[in-house]
Amino acid sequence: QVQVVESGGGLAQAGGSLTLSCAASGNWFSISKMGWYRQAPGKQRELVATITSGRTTNYADSVKGRFTISRDNAKNTVYLQMNSLKPDDTAVYYCRLTNSLYDVWGQGTQVTVSS
Repeated sequence: QVQVVESGGGLAQAGGSLTLSCAASGNWFSISKMGWYRQAPGKQRELVATITSGRTTNYADSVKGRFTISRDNAKNTVYLQMNSLKPDDTAVYYCRLTNSLYDVWGQGTQVTVSS
């Protein structure tokens, strides 16, 4: 059974930074595509950033230049470094692991950015 668990959310001021982490269980991490998604109140869940097993990254236009996704295969962990935070970044952030056998979501971590 593969699971992913997010951590690192919290409260930040506008212009500040937070780093989210997502740890995966099992032996599938290194071959999996990892992604961060977010869902704000009353809105649909949206893609924030993804990173493939080959470390190709993709970002939503709204976070380009501010957020950085990275992975550490030795630790089975993916990170989301969030800089220059804005109140519009307030949301529950979810981690997702996908490969040919699994499509697994975490339980989410709340990020709140105050103005």
